[in-house]
Amino acid sequence: MNSRRHIFAAALLCAAFLATASTASATTRHSAAVDAKGHQVLIEGTVVLVEPDVELSLVTAGGMSEPRQEWSEAARVALPAAIRRVLDAHQVQTLPDHDVPDDLDPDSQMGQIVRLNQAVALSIAQFSMPNSTLATKKDAAGKPRLDWNLGEGVSVLREATGADYALFTYVRDSYASGGRTALRALGFLAGAAMGSYLDIGGGLQIGVTTLVDLRTGQVVWFNLMSNQSGDLRDEDGARDTVEQILTGIPL
Repeated sequence: MNSRRHIFAAALLCAAFLATASTASATTRHSAAVDAKGHQVLIEGTVVLVEPDVELSLVTAGGMSEPRQEWSEAARVALPAAIRRVLDAHQVQTLPDHDVPDDLDPDSQMGQIVRLNQAVALSIAQFSMPNSTLATKKDAAGKPRLDWNLGEGVSVLREATGADYALFTYVRDSYASGGRTALRALGFLAGAAMGSYLDIGGGLQIGVTTLVDLRTGQVVWFNLMSNQSGDLRDEDGARDTVEQILTGIPL
């Protein structure tokens, strides 16, 4: 993954955090496109999983986030495997995953599609924030609607994969170190003594997922997930995370 893609994905997921900030342990905010008759658009065709943009980090006692390559690499295997199991269970035909080269030229056709999807996902994440519905993204009744399109350029991804849909996933997952966990406990005790709760940030899991129709460029489904628990470092944790990541997908 090149640095530009890495930085942009981090910015997107920062916006996702702001959009889903909650005292609940886990939240999702999803939406699906509808057809001219107001019916939800369902998946009809093959799906390719674009290599997930995933990074796992350790939150130190000092509050610094330290990326852990071994954890991230394990998650990049466990996450798509868990997604495929869900799609297979719903009899959705998946094609071999599409790998995004680390040295992908951002100005190439494929690089432009990857960056465009990031920009669109960021726009949808911002649109998903409370009281931020765009006037141009409402139906005749004034209700929010999913109405984003990546354009004809997505054909390059369809030609490369043979798929009808592409599933893009961005996840940032962090875990509190032993020292950080102890500080959170102290913060809770100190807050209880003062009749309040002093929140010292610990681990957090944030994910953004889009499903794009490669025949039209239409974003047919979007999900924004924030979770104060969860663990992508093993198969069981990946399965639990995917249940939230795929919330509302039109199967």
